[in-house]
This record gives sequence, C-alpha cells and structure tokens, in this order.
Amino acid sequence: MTQDLLQGRVLAYKLIEDYGIIGDMHTAALISKDGSLDWLCLPDFDSPSVFATLLDDEKGGYFRIYGQESEEYQTRQFYFPETNVLMTRFSSSGSGEGGSVAQLADFMEVHEDSQPSAHEAHGRRVIRQVLGVQGTTRMRLECFPRFDYGRLRPQVEEVEGGVIFSGGNGFSISLSCEGEMRIVNGGVICEFDIEPNESKTFVLAYRGPNEKGIVSLTPSEGETAFHETTRFWRAWLSNCTYNGRWREVVFRSALTLKLLTYQPTGAIVAAPTCSLPEVIGGERNWDYRYTWMRDSSFILRAFMQIGLTNEAQEFMRFVELACETEGEDGPLNIMYTIRGKAEVEEKTLDHLDGYMGSRPVRVGNGAGNQMQLDIYGELMDAVYLFNKDGTPISYALWKSLRGMLNWLMHNWRRPDEGIWEVRGGRQQFVHSKVMCWVAFERGIRIAEARSFPSDRFEWIKVRDEIYEEIQELGWSDELQSFTQYYGAQTLDASALLMPLVFFMAPQDPRMQSTIKAIEEKLTYDSLVYRYNADESAPDGLEGDEGTFTMCTFWLVEALTKAGRLDDARFLFERMLGYSNHLGLYSEEIGPSGESLGNFPQGFTHLGLISAAVNLDHALGGGRI
Repeated sequence: MTQDLLQGRVLAYKLIEDYGIIGDMHTAALISKDGSLDWLCLPDFDSPSVFATLLDDEKGGYFRIYGQESEEYQTRQFYFPETNVLMTRFSSSGSGEGGSVAQLADFMEVHEDSQPSAHEAHGRRVIRQVLGVQGTTRMRLECFPRFDYGRLRPQVEEVEGGVIFSGGNGFSISLSCEGEMRIVNGGVICEFDIEPNESKTFVLAYRGPNEKGIVSLTPSEGETAFHETTRFWRAWLSNCTYNGRWREVVFRSALTLKLLTYQPTGAIVAAPTCSLPEVIGGERNWDYRYTWMRDSSFILRAFMQIGLTNEAQEFMRFVELACETEGEDGPLNIMYTIRGKAEVEEKTLDHLDGYMGSRPVRVGNGAGNQMQLDIYGELMDAVYLFNKDGTPISYALWKSLRGMLNWLMHNWRRPDEGIWEVRGGRQQFVHSKVMCWVAFERGIRIAEARSFPSDRFEWIKVRDEIYEEIQELGWSDELQSFTQYYGAQTLDASALLMPLVFFMAPQDPRMQSTIKAIEEKLTYDSLVYRYNADESAPDGLEGDEGTFTMCTFWLVEALTKAGRLDDARFLFERMLGYSNHLGLYSEEIGPSGESLGNFPQGFTHLGLISAAVNLDHALGGGRI
C-alpha cells in the first residue's frame, strides 16, 4: 500500500479480511467486525447495490448496529456453530460493576426448501437481532441505504413500526425498528438500551412493487426465524461426508460455497462482490457476481468429494441451461449470469472512488467475450465425475456435450486468452491445451461407460495429438519445466494442475522438475503467484498483484500426489493461518498477509476442500 493511500479517507475503510458473509442463496451481505453491513445487492447477487460502503465510504451506504461507546467496546465475531448465522459480541468494562456485554446475530432467513416462509410474501430479508447478555448496553443503529450503486439517495417515509426507503422504478426496502428514530440525510438513526436477556429484532426487507407496510417480527417470531435458519444450515451440512483432520475448515468452506449458490438455477457465483482490488490503488478490479464455467466445474468436484451430491445435481441443471446458449467463439461461454444468460456487459462506475481509492469500479465483466478453451476440459471433467459417482447424465445433455467435443476437435489449435483471462492478446497457452486433452479423455470415458453414440476414434486421435504437442512445444529444456505458452521461457502455476487432472504422473521427472521450478520462482514465503507479471504473456494491465490463494492449494495437492506429504502438510497448515477470523479467504493475499480481490472467493474455498480431502486421505495411507 503506497504512503499516500495510507492517509486521509483510506483510514475509514475496513480491511477486506474484517468481514463475514451471510446470505439466502439469492444474494449475500458482508458485515464487518464492528457490526456494519457494508455490501448488499437486492434482490439478487447481480442486482445494483443497496449498501456499498465497501466501494465508497461516503457515497456507498451502510447499515450498522454497534455498542455506542465504541472506543471502549471490544468486539468478537464468529459463526453460530455449523451455520451461516453470524454473531458479533460487544463487551465493555465500562464504568459500572462488571461492565456490559451485548450480542448481535445477523442472518438471512432460509428454510428447508430454501423458499420464503408462508408469512413472507417477498423474501430477501436481513434479520439483525440484538441480545443483552450482561449489564446495560447502550446501542446505536445507523441505516443509510444508497440505491443503484450509490447513485440514488432514497426517500424515507416513517410508518408504524419502522421506515420505508423508496427509490425509482418502484424499488423500495423497509426497516422495522424498535426505539426512537431520527430521519437524517436519507437514512435513519436509532439509539436504545438493551438489558440482560432482553432482545430486539430489526428486519431489513426487500419490498415487491405492490408491497404494503413493513415486515416486522415479534420476539417469538424472531426466535423462530433464528432456529429455523440454524436448523436449515445444520441439516444441510449433515450431508457432508468429510470427517478428516480439518473438519472445521472444510465445513466452513462448504457453507461458504453454498452461500454462493443461486438457488433458482443452481448457478454458483465466483464471489458475491465486485471491484475489490487485486492491488490497492490499482486497476485490476473485476465483477465476480457471475458464474464462470471453470469455477463452477471445480466447485462441483469439491462438492462431490465431500458427499454433497444434491449441490452437484443443482449445478448440472445449470449446465443443461448453459448448453442451450451458444457463444461467439464456440458452443460454450466462459461465463454466464446467474440465470444462464451469456451477455455480461462491462461498465465502469466513475462516480465511486473504489475500495481505498482503487479505480475504476467495474460492474459486468468483459471477459465474457473472450475465448478460453480450457473450459471444455473443466466441464467434461465435472460431468465425468457426476456421471460416475452421482447420477447418470441424460441423452439430451450428452448430445450437447458431443457437439461441443466435435467443435473442439476442429478448434483446439486456436490461441485463446487462457485461464487467467489476459487482455493483452491470445496465445497458445499450455494449460488450455492440457484441458482440451482432458475434454476428449473424459468424453471418451463417458461414451464408453454409457455406450453413447460418439466419434470416439476421431476423439482418440485428437487426444493423442494434443498430448504429444504439449510435450514437444510446451516444455522448456532451459527452465526444465512446462511453460506458460508455446515458445515461452516463463512459468505458470496452472501447470500444477497437470497431475491433478491425470495428464502427467506426479512422479514423472518432468512433473517433479516443474513443481520444483514453481516452488523456486513463483513461490514467496509459501504463497504462490499465478505467474511473473514481468515475464509472462502481456495481460494488458498495469501494476502487480498479490499471490493467488487457489494456486497455493494447487501446490499442496501437487506435493501430496508427488508423495511429499510433510511438505504438503506444512504448506496447508500455513495457508490456514492466512484465512480471516472466520475462516474465509479472498482471491489473493498481499505482501503483508492482507486479503486482496473479491471476497469471499469460491475458487479458493473449493481449492481448500480438495487439498484437505486428498492430503488427509494420503496421510491416512490411502492412494490418491
């Protein structure tokens, strides 16, 4: 972080790792350690924000509940065990005997069928419950929504039991509020005392166009909502079959991935946020509130590894939906909206300052217009696992997949933008070619296992051509490693996936040498960079970036498969120390151990699950 960014308003921003996440599998909110809800889009993940202080501390809007003597209060944040209910405790020694303690429970209500309850016509509501634990705690509520990414200050109407915030096009939200309210500057402030065993429930609810009044909960209804929500998460988690050494962190990662699922279609967003920077003050700020076929395929694999087959089934519904939409550069797009649409226009929001001054702030994602050939391999690998260990795929889906492979058979030699979505021109990326090999290898296996009609003999020929070409053109004698792209003399951490997808045997001398090269040249204090930005294919962007958290977990798996179990375990345990206080990870880790990039990121959490499962199995003497 540069010195000038440390001055002035930057100090008002919280660290990315200071946040926890809640959600209802339609949208998600980020809440900081001091009780401030600083990010929420309504009604869905990719809707315009209602609160976005995360991207502009003056214009974004926030909803905070906290101990009023903030200088004296100590806070501690944790999840209610085995749930996505976030707890924040405020404790103060105070001036009185014993001091005071109050607890804030934050959650978005979910039920057994992931649908709104019978008394909830519109759904999408954040429930914030304050409970007095010890002494008298003076609390303060500040709610200042700013609609449409901070562009619109809403009209505020006080009604019985709360307020209604209204914007254009009939969009509105309501807040039920207990206590004396003051309407100020397009928001509301409320101060109240909370006594031991006393509780107050505040409900922020999205209102449909014809909705009347506000949503409020009596104390007993609030308790019911809390218990229904905790029961839902615990019942869901009970399906997880992992009981290994790292059960708690695997469970937290699984719960986080579930929060990133869009229940109506089975889509899985890469992250619930947009434009959190990969380097403070830089331009690498992207919108991740969409579904990348690559990420989702890896997530399906992670769910299958720990027995969550229903989630895999939901994702396959989305795959069938996505297969109906043909991209400009092939039958599959690299990314989709949560509703399965392929059009994702990228725009900049120039009125927002960005997190700690990191501009531009982007919504939408232009990477959707790229060609990335690796996605065919990732998809086919996921389908292969699902067909083998889950539910046999339908003939209709097979026809779509067969068409994809037949297209790939004639297009795999084309250069593309690759897994890292470079914006500096297409290359013959080695990882893309490896995943083309995976696509045909898995397609052949599926066709043979199910006796599906296919062009197997042609696929086998192409598969073998790809393999030999990679060995010839993707290997550098000088580096003694596989390279980033044909003819390059630079490394890429994506080569660590070669043994994970069974392209290379982990004990093969070339693979052993590649792992060693990545450890020596792309790894810093056990953290792995994607590539060396100064040496790699130009990505079309200025500035550096942090280490890529997912790549470090890839290294853990590669070391595990290579039989270096002590090294793998040491690295994995070190990585656990880089999570935040809740066990959550962002996309990248900066030079001082700070979180960078969108948060929390599904790619990272699925990497943790896969690494934990395979390492635990190997440490137990199993084959992987």
